[in-house]
Amino acid sequence: MTASFPPASPEPAKPTRLERVTTDAGAEIAVLTFAHGPLNLFDKAMFDAITADVDALSAAPPRAVLLRAEGKVVSGGVDVHVFEGLNTEQGAELWRTLFAEIIHQIEALPCPVVYAAHGLTLTAAFEIALACDIILAGPKAKFGLVETVVGLTPSMGGPQRLAERAGSGRARELVMTGDLYDAATLASWGVVNAVHDDVDAAARALVTRLADGPTRAHHATKQIIEAWRSGGVAHADSITPEVSGELFGTEDLAGAVRSFLDVGPGKATYTGR
Repeated sequence: MTASFPPASPEPAKPTRLERVTTDAGAEIAVLTFAHGPLNLFDKAMFDAITADVDALSAAPPRAVLLRAEGKVVSGGVDVHVFEGLNTEQGAELWRTLFAEIIHQIEALPCPVVYAAHGLTLTAAFEIALACDIILAGPKAKFGLVETVVGLTPSMGGPQRLAERAGSGRARELVMTGDLYDAATLASWGVVNAVHDDVDAAARALVTRLADGPTRAHHATKQIIEAWRSGGVAHADSITPEVSGELFGTEDLAGAVRSFLDVGPGKATYTGR
């Protein structure tokens, strides 16, 4: 007699999708998509999935990264169950972990990182955007750091990175009011780099252009700006000679110099080496 078993439950869908594609010129682009239901809420599964994806990007960096979301909204924010019952030390450890495993790793990727926001972008999703190099938005996108509704302040780096882009007064306003701000307003503040009717197409075109470019030079740019962020102009000046000097040992610089001298500017091709 054969035993009868109920059908196996399907595996739950992964909250994110990480894909790697290649440009016509042969450069690899990684596209990380939030795909976690209608609100793309940041619950434990979402944080764990993004952590794994960022680990994979750090282990094998592409030449450009695009972060985007599917669905009507980019994210409705953090699932408040994440905060329920935490004590003081557990709360601090949550933020330490998210800095170490997501925010700082995104910022340390040795390639350009672009964030595309087509709709509502709240709390953790906005803070991750602020860790990226370039933020593009659709005209209907709205942004908010609304943690005050549960008695919190944004703690994944949002206030300080917002202050860097928009000034401390604007950062205080956005965080303390908990209001929503449209893409045009944040573009005027310098938080959003550009607003596009078809932001997904614009973002894909931009990451393609960046991926086909001099990846090592883009990384050097990130290192110099990071030095300025952490220690000001003097610190950035102190590390620039070595960081930029290393570029003279790259195939891309040597080839681009030859191309410039032989056929003029804008004709060089790059391999990321």
